[in-house]
Amino acid sequence: MESKSGFMKDTQILSAFQDLTPSQPAATVPGGLEPALVFDACQTGVVLRAVLFVELCAGVGVTFAADTFLDWVIRLALVTGGTLPATLLWLLVACVSKQVLARLNPAVQYGVAVGLGALAGVYGCLMLAVSGLLGAPPWVASAVCGALLSSLLVAALVLRAKGHTPAHTSARLAELQSRIRPHFLFNTLNSAIALVRAEPAKAEALLEDLSDLFRHALKDADAPVTLGEEITLAQRYLAIEQVRFGERLRVQWALDPAADGALLPPLLLQPLVENAVRHGVEPSTEGADIRISTQRRGSTVVIKVTNTVPAGQGERGHGLALHNVRDRLALLHDVQGQFRSGLRNGVYQVRMEVPL
Repeated sequence: MESKSGFMKDTQILSAFQDLTPSQPAATVPGGLEPALVFDACQTGVVLRAVLFVELCAGVGVTFAADTFLDWVIRLALVTGGTLPATLLWLLVACVSKQVLARLNPAVQYGVAVGLGALAGVYGCLMLAVSGLLGAPPWVASAVCGALLSSLLVAALVLRAKGHTPAHTSARLAELQSRIRPHFLFNTLNSAIALVRAEPAKAEALLEDLSDLFRHALKDADAPVTLGEEITLAQRYLAIEQVRFGERLRVQWALDPAADGALLPPLLLQPLVENAVRHGVEPSTEGADIRISTQRRGSTVVIKVTNTVPAGQGERGHGLALHNVRDRLALLHDVQGQFRSGLRNGVYQVRMEVPL
């Protein structure tokens, strides 16, 4: 199923996607390591939002005591000397303790987070007192403020984590419909019927691949999966389409085993591969070249799905699936997950970056 053609070297089209604009913490991860973690403070996006949120609250607070803009800036700088270390301490303790927190009841996790916030508030007050910036340190007020800010932050994290899973049955059905198109099922079954007498072994393998696809599509979509699992599923999908399109479908794989452990939302890769077949192979009598590549770059994994498109065909038709993939990737990896797509010189590419 692999093509020997070097039609799409990374160096040939990589520059086309460097200037494109890129695209929460999951509540669980596979393997049962963190089955009940209600918030995750180890994400880069969480750290950035937490610091910005606390600084915004501090800025609003000092407004009531400042007489001029310069006075406001000075007061904010002084308060930041206590709030920033306190916020970073809260994030550090919450991150280091997340495996312990995952074993606790959700209500206890909330309580621990609020308690840590109170301690962080006292710590921030202590920093200012030691530096001589406070005459009479407001210990109680600092503890209450820290508890309140941490409770608001945890509430925001929990709400964002809940957005990772569909809220209603209708949403789940819509998601399933976007994963596997009905006419793909009909075409696959027709191909299997045609092969039953002539090539029964190939027909059996085709139905096994189809069964595996639907098994993954119908299972619980809450937990992330590994890139290696997604690659295996994409290979099964393309094996099915290979029977249908024959030599019109030319596939090239460039896989880095070191990248297989990266986490993705389930069935994230399959819609991208399906798009490549639908908009590259189907409209062309000559077919299309499809290339799927993965590469580990330090602590980041780069995933690319590339396909040639017939002359005169633009990006129309890719939007819905790409929007779905972009949103699901952002929910899992936040600012650490990047998504880009574009068409250049008859080659369409989707490029994703995820943390490892």
